[in-house]
Amino acid sequence: MREWAEYSLQEEGGCTTLVVTGPLLVATIDHLDSALRDMDDPVQFIDISDAYPIDTVGAWVIHRFAEKHSAEILGASEQADVLLEAVQESASTANVKPHVDWFCLRVPEQVGEAVFEFGRGICRVIGFMGAIITAFLGTLRHPRRLRVRALVRQMELVGVTSLPIIGLMSFLIGIVIAQQGAVQLEQFGAETLTVNLVGRITLRELGVLMTAIMVAGRSGSAFAAQIGTMKLTEEIDAMRTIGVSPMEALVLPRILAAVIMMPLLGFFSSCIAIIGGAVIGDVMLGIPFFTFLSRIQEVVPIWDLYVGLVKAPVFGLIVALSGCYQGMQVAGNAEDVGLRTTRAVVQAIFMVIVLDAFFAVFFTEIGWG
Repeated sequence: MREWAEYSLQEEGGCTTLVVTGPLLVATIDHLDSALRDMDDPVQFIDISDAYPIDTVGAWVIHRFAEKHSAEILGASEQADVLLEAVQESASTANVKPHVDWFCLRVPEQVGEAVFEFGRGICRVIGFMGAIITAFLGTLRHPRRLRVRALVRQMELVGVTSLPIIGLMSFLIGIVIAQQGAVQLEQFGAETLTVNLVGRITLRELGVLMTAIMVAGRSGSAFAAQIGTMKLTEEIDAMRTIGVSPMEALVLPRILAAVIMMPLLGFFSSCIAIIGGAVIGDVMLGIPFFTFLSRIQEVVPIWDLYVGLVKAPVFGLIVALSGCYQGMQVAGNAEDVGLRTTRAVVQAIFMVIVLDAFFAVFFTEIGWG
């Protein structure tokens, strides 16, 4: 049966002494701690001569009670003296209430730090872009330095292995667009225009946009996590030591793979979305499947396809740059890998959507709207 720490009060000469007996250990001090917290009667002395053994938690409870009542501790053993002294020193140096600056000072300070960090981030991005351009020009000058196997491997990871998820997503998006579009157009007796809606919106916008978002969440995060882990384990420093450029070996193949595969993935996504729309057209609208597909060729301008193919490599470049840049910025600990990976995905998706808006305005201005 476990022995608990106990206490009793003794009155002598107008003074109250708290007599503590039993082991003052973290496993046995629970009841004593609760009782001492609730005790408000004045106590002048604390006798711990019969309290043994004692650990840091026990010493802290006794010290806290002594400080509260300004009581003197009696009968402490050599071990108890050491622990009480250590607890007293830590209590005196502990910053229990951290200093908080005034609101009118704290907010400008945080804004200033954010501005300076933004400026430093711009400098780091410019340096990163310069390193990539240098590596790319060096590869053009010496084509043998291009790591073809790494490029093919990254093309497989970015493109081939992502076909199932992109295909499924695009098929479902095509179904949703066709179904919702048909419901709305039916009110005006124009449900046959669902073909135009599905064809133009998938080839021009949603096909490549949703593909870029999927690639950002799938491959962009992988780029950041892979390079970040290598940075954390000092593999990148080891590559520099033996004369291997991390930009040529790690970053350039990933960027080229994303730029090359994005137009193919975007076109694949648009085709699968059109097939999904054709299925709904056959089921809900009575438009035969192959008639739907042949009608796409008649109602969709060819420049809608060009718009999607022009945007795709730019989106791929943004996704790969964001992932590789955030991976190269990892420092400190493993937690930073997760932080940078999340930041890479968020930044890539944000930039893709912003650029898509600029592309929409630009192509409208040149007559491809």
